[in-house]
Amino acid sequence: QVQLVESGGGLVQAGGSLRLSCAASGRTFSSYTMAWFRQAPGKEREFVAVIWSSGGRTNYADSVKGRFTISRDNAKNTVYLQMNSLKPEDTAVYYCAARLGNAAYYSPALYNYWGQGTQVTASS
Repeated sequence: QVQLVESGGGLVQAGGSLRLSCAASGRTFSSYTMAWFRQAPGKEREFVAVIWSSGGRTNYADSVKGRFTISRDNAKNTVYLQMNSLKPEDTAVYYCAARLGNAAYYSPALYNYWGQGTQVTASS
């Protein structure tokens, strides 16, 4: 069982930056692929970024590539999402998710564990 708690959301002006954190419980964090998803009002939850359990590989949605960076610290059981050059269209609730394994999974249906979400708002 893994419990995830996100933090770091907030309100920023377009062009600004935020860093989200997701703290995980449990002693096997390093065995989990971790990802960030987001959901805007009236829209489906969409993939943002993923990091393999080993931390050696990452992948991003085209809409955030070059602006967002996912990373993890297995010693701290934490995954991060550094978000730079934020745009109004990045406004959404951001969720971290976990799945046992060392591969990339892009569908939210493939993740077993979810955090409660944190609101990110980028104003124009």
